[in-house]
This record gives sequence, C-alpha cells and structure tokens, in this order.
Amino acid sequence: MAELSRIGVAIDDALLEQFDNLIATRGYTNRSEAFRDLIRNELVQETWQASEREVFGTVTLVYDHHVRQLADKLTVLQHAHFANIMANMHVHLDHHNCLEVILIRGKSKEVQTIANALIAMKGVKHGRLTATAA
Repeated sequence: MAELSRIGVAIDDALLEQFDNLIATRGYTNRSEAFRDLIRNELVQETWQASEREVFGTVTLVYDHHVRQLADKLTVLQHAHFANIMANMHVHLDHHNCLEVILIRGKSKEVQTIANALIAMKGVKHGRLTATAA
C-alpha cells in the first residue's frame, strides 16, 4: 500500500455541510475517499486535455434499430476504427430500441472524434462518451 500523507483543508461551514450531504448520498464512509476521488477525476480530465496521451472510454448509445441502415452504419464506422474499438456489447431493450456499449481507446482527440461520429448518426436517440485514463 502507498504511504499516506495527511493534509489540512480550510472549508467554509456551509460548503462542508453540502459536501458531507453529497458524499453521504453517494455512499462514502469518509471524506478522505471522496476527496481522493475528486482529485483522481480532475487528473483524468487533465489527461484528456493532453491530446497525445492514450485514454480509454465507453461510448453508450441508445437507438431505434428500425432506422434504415443505422446498425450497418454503426458497424462500418467501428470497423473503420478497429484499432481503437476494443469491444462492444449490444442489448435489445424492447421491440424498437437497442443499447450498445462500445469500449474505445486511443489519443483523446481521436477517441472524441470517433465517439462524436457514432453519437451524431441519424437514429441515435442518446449517446454519451464516458472517459477515463490509466
């Protein structure tokens, strides 16, 4: 286990109360882990700003599979970027709607461009890129 350092942080009482309420609703057992997660999240965001760093993410799509050739277009785009697409999962939500989760990797700008192309396809009802870094 890594060695821990203790730090002191001065926070306005009202802000601390809001923070405590937030971490309680998210299930944190202590402030330290919540602070660590906030710091990690900011570091991931910084990594995504450095367009030459390798990043990872998921592209989540909900779409109507009855839209003409949409499934084929999504597949063609993924094949065109096979070096970036690690895997995908396809789920039938109901008679009309499908959920697809695509695992993606690459330089942050490249990943964002591919995700935008997938999300912007006609027939995609909702899409989101969730980003992370190693």
